[in-house]
Amino acid sequence: MSGRGDPPEGTPDGAPGGGEDEYRSMVFDESFIRAARLQENSADERLGEHHAPAVRPRRPWMRLPGSRQALLLVLLIVIAFGTAIYMGIRHPYKAAEPGLGAQPLRSSVVPLTPPGAVPGGAPGDLFAHSPAARFRVGEAGVNLPANAARTPHFSGGQVVEALRLAKEYLVRSSIDPATLTGGDVRSVRLLLDTGQLDQFDRSMARPVDDGRHAATGWLIRFDRTTTALADRNVRVDGTLGASESGPDSLEVTADYTFVYAVRATGSADQHAGHGTGKPVPGASSLFTVRREIRFRLDREDLADHRLEITQSSLQAGPMACAPQADVLRPLLAGQHAGDARPAGTDPYSRQWANPSLCGRLAATSQPTPSHPIR
Repeated sequence: MSGRGDPPEGTPDGAPGGGEDEYRSMVFDESFIRAARLQENSADERLGEHHAPAVRPRRPWMRLPGSRQALLLVLLIVIAFGTAIYMGIRHPYKAAEPGLGAQPLRSSVVPLTPPGAVPGGAPGDLFAHSPAARFRVGEAGVNLPANAARTPHFSGGQVVEALRLAKEYLVRSSIDPATLTGGDVRSVRLLLDTGQLDQFDRSMARPVDDGRHAATGWLIRFDRTTTALADRNVRVDGTLGASESGPDSLEVTADYTFVYAVRATGSADQHAGHGTGKPVPGASSLFTVRREIRFRLDREDLADHRLEITQSSLQAGPMACAPQADVLRPLLAGQHAGDARPAGTDPYSRQWANPSLCGRLAATSQPTPSHPIR
């Protein structure tokens, strides 16, 4: 009798084991079957439809095991959620807050007239016998606060960076000899927010004493036709502070006093309009400027290494009581303020204008040199 599974006629001659050995190397496991491109319809499927083919093609996704299909579905869900979160962060669809653009600078300059003749002497002697004797020299006098801390919306590093930018601006606009003597102002311009560049350029090209377009609102510079630095070492003292002005901006306040040793240059006739009396030949005098400045920096300013100046108030003397929109014109050793008075201020004007003010320089702020030059 033939063995179970053998053909009725038995195993063909010359082929031991029949066709079984011929396909012995092929393994028809479950993965092989699932990977087949064709799948036989069941008996019910063939009976239910007269024209149903015996086999049907399998779609690629049907050939995947059930665990792989589940993994693919989870992966698609994760990608969809990730895309939604990214788009929400990248494009939050929030309306831009109004008023975050660069605001125009508003500035004022108050000349301080001396009570008598301006004292003269050697620069070192003048500094040593004045309130500036304890001041530091140059950039060393502009110190960052030791307790600069983070704010609710800005890190400590961002606060320190805002203070550093303000210090850099003070150094370039108040201490750099090139700026003081009427040289190139590009180093100052590079630190300004791009929204204030047009105002700055107009102030430099056509300065006007209107509270918005005075060159002396942006920087300190002297009339180089009449005034020169007698000592390049400017004495400096003051404070810097930073706080939040909103969730998107920082405000830095600077209150500094700068003391310069200056001397006359040019002819005596050139100094006639700056007061009464001729400057003492060869004598130096001290000129004091107090600058109070408010800076505003948003996140874009911090990234671009720029800042905005929103307000600048300057008191300077000894000077004659006259507009100082383009340059500062110190009264030099031996000169008097004269009888000049500021121009009138119109209280009915609705346009912003620099109020015409003039102050008196306290006698205690003047140096008392041990060897005055008269």
